Amino acid sequence: MISRRILLAAGVAATGLAVTRPRAAKGGHSSYFADINAALRREGIDRPVLIIDLDRLDRNIDRLSASARQGRGRRLRISVKSVPAAGLVDYIARRSGADAGMVFHRTFIQAMARLRPADDLLLGKPMPVATLARVYDDRPGSLSPDHPVQWLIDGDARLAQYLDFARTRGLCLNVSLEIDVGLHRGGYASPDALAGTLRTIEQHPDALRLAGLMGYDGQLLGLPGFLCAAEAERVKRRYDGFVQGLRQLSPQAGQASLTFNGAGSPSFRFHEDGSPLTDISVGSALVKPGHYDLPILADFEPAAFIATPILKRQPNAGIPTLEWLGRLMTLWDPNTGDMTFAYGGNWLAEPESPAGISRAGLYTSSNQEGYYLAPGVILGVDDFLFLRPTQSEAVLQQFGDLLGIRQGRIEQRWPVIIDDGAA
Repeated sequence: MISRRILLAAGVAATGLAVTRPRAAKGGHSSYFADINAALRREGIDRPVLIIDLDRLDRNIDRLSASARQGRGRRLRISVKSVPAAGLVDYIARRSGADAGMVFHRTFIQAMARLRPADDLLLGKPMPVATLARVYDDRPGSLSPDHPVQWLIDGDARLAQYLDFARTRGLCLNVSLEIDVGLHRGGYASPDALAGTLRTIEQHPDALRLAGLMGYDGQLLGLPGFLCAAEAERVKRRYDGFVQGLRQLSPQAGQASLTFNGAGSPSFRFHEDGSPLTDISVGSALVKPGHYDLPILADFEPAAFIATPILKRQPNAGIPTLEWLGRLMTLWDPNTGDMTFAYGGNWLAEPESPAGISRAGLYTSSNQEGYYLAPGVILGVDDFLFLRPTQSEAVLQQFGDLLGIRQGRIEQRWPVIIDDGAA
């Protein structure tokens, strides 16, 4: 005879399984994504595309602009790698009034210099001296010697390379100095370390001109929460130490109008008060990919999505050679009852709409990726699956023209900036 205790335990276990068993999703796209799906189908889009919601983007631009005006105010510099289409950068700049960009690649320098020739461009990383040769020597479209570009210097060895290049070409290069504000990404480790570099710059006024300092702190948000706020204050104090040290080591430079650049999408709001920065670089926050779902950006809206056509839909036949195991999986989780295959895939992105769709790990593919969904989820062949990128840089460059959509209508098509592949 089965004891009452065993029956009770079995009942508890059965109840627990019933409670934890996934519920089947049903329904289709929300009205928001249904409108975009209809617009893409009307336009005859037949491949994966990257869409930018212009209304959401506008609101994010306004939020960022308001933050930049807080306190003493800081110049807004658009991080081009995060919104990598010259037309999109121009759109953001026109709405925000920004007249400066941060660039990380040679082709980005060239594209922005052509479209917005008056904008100040600051390099976001130190570049090989060969990049300078390509930028100033390539024909047609070489950079004008008078274009406001701030080349980044991270130590005396690179400074010597740039100095030799400038003297050979008869140029005067604007240089900003990369400083370590505590995140240990490289650059000058202390204010005293600037002394030799500042002497070299002062000794060669025809070839080098000090433009400012750059100290990135966006990785603050990678720290545990209990460390982040305190470290943000220490970052500001360290940066101020570099500013004061610069003025003491080079009174002439201290009197000039210099760029004190820093921050990033995860950290720009830390500089609204009590910061020595005069200049902030932001890009990803404007389109808010998944990695930027941070408390500090809670009011910003996701504005970039991948839309990819559905090619096939069928009942889930199970795992090849282990079909019986697939059937057990479907019995447990009805959200694996059907399979759908989308055009392309294997992106740094997560399914967003319709709800209840998940990747089928066996069918990870850059050609046609497989996804599980419940039979009650409405998504047919030629409809679009929407995914949200986890980051913006690199991902936004994989789809050709970015499509700017407003209220269910394609309003903009922006070619992305790509490497020209030249050796």
